[in-house]
Amino acid sequence: MSFEDKLQNILDNHADLEKKVADPAALSQQEFARFSKEYSDRLSVVQQINEFFKAKSEQADLQEMLEDPEMKEVAEEELAEIQRILPDLEKSIQVALLPKDEADEKNAILEVRAGTGGDEAALFAANLFGMYQRYAEKNKWKFEILSLSETGIGGYKEASANISGKGVFARLKFESGVHRVQRVPETETSGRVHTSAATVAVLPEAEEVDIQIDEKDLRIDIFRASGPGGQSVNTTDSAVRITHIPTGIVVSQQDEKSQHKNKAKGMKILRARIYDAERAKVDAARAADRKGQVGSGDRSERIRTYNFPQGRVSDHRINLTLYKIDEIVNGGELDELVDALTAEDEAAKLSSPE
Repeated sequence: MSFEDKLQNILDNHADLEKKVADPAALSQQEFARFSKEYSDRLSVVQQINEFFKAKSEQADLQEMLEDPEMKEVAEEELAEIQRILPDLEKSIQVALLPKDEADEKNAILEVRAGTGGDEAALFAANLFGMYQRYAEKNKWKFEILSLSETGIGGYKEASANISGKGVFARLKFESGVHRVQRVPETETSGRVHTSAATVAVLPEAEEVDIQIDEKDLRIDIFRASGPGGQSVNTTDSAVRITHIPTGIVVSQQDEKSQHKNKAKGMKILRARIYDAERAKVDAARAADRKGQVGSGDRSERIRTYNFPQGRVSDHRINLTLYKIDEIVNGGELDELVDALTAEDEAAKLSSPE
């Protein structure tokens, strides 16, 4: 089947859906909801396909006009413009028709952990967490801190947040991996540049319909919360440790004074981690068939370096270096990186379809 035949089939199917949703009395409530969603989901690509076919039709007309000596000059100009835009229209449609990641529209759980580098790594983890918080604010997303484990000098051993809004996971999913920083620590008297690292994990937030957890598969331990240096956060046994026995995944939550709230937050993180692990199995199978994807998806992969003395941020997966470290880290200006990673991923999928 040719590309144009495939596009015509999409138009025909969309026209059938339009007829169905125009007569809701003939459908069950579930059918009407499903057909309406399919119809609206495809509306954008149908508009692009119609634009493509219109351009192809104009191209054919202009090629005929070339035979007319009086119209040839005008036809050549217009034909050049049509031939310039057609490849862009075709690529745009191909991208729109790529299989969608079902998690793209989900909210996300962000987890940042200090890696090698002691206090400097913890300070860098706090920088990264703040960077994502500012990026969320720019996108008008809700940024709810779930937990913070502070070092006492402004650093974070680990921190997590729930980020909610439109298309959050799609914009943040390529941030998972090891982020490395090169700079002179404030505590360094000799001015030597140190290298340290932090790990970022971005998990799609899982709803109960995505992951159903049986209570009998959980072991829940209650203990007294403690802060940095053993200071008591509160005097009640409100901290919660949840162990999912089948997978061995453990989540601890102690930021709230209420045991109930700590358990609810812990379950949100647990559900996201289990869902992420299930997705990772599927992704690994797909990745075996697809070369050139953006990164391996491995959380231990070094994906980006932030070099403060040189003012640069380098993403190693796509060989992109930007000399705007302050705007990115302190201003949350991540769009240029995110757009480039998304474009590279789309290009990889187009060149190696599943």
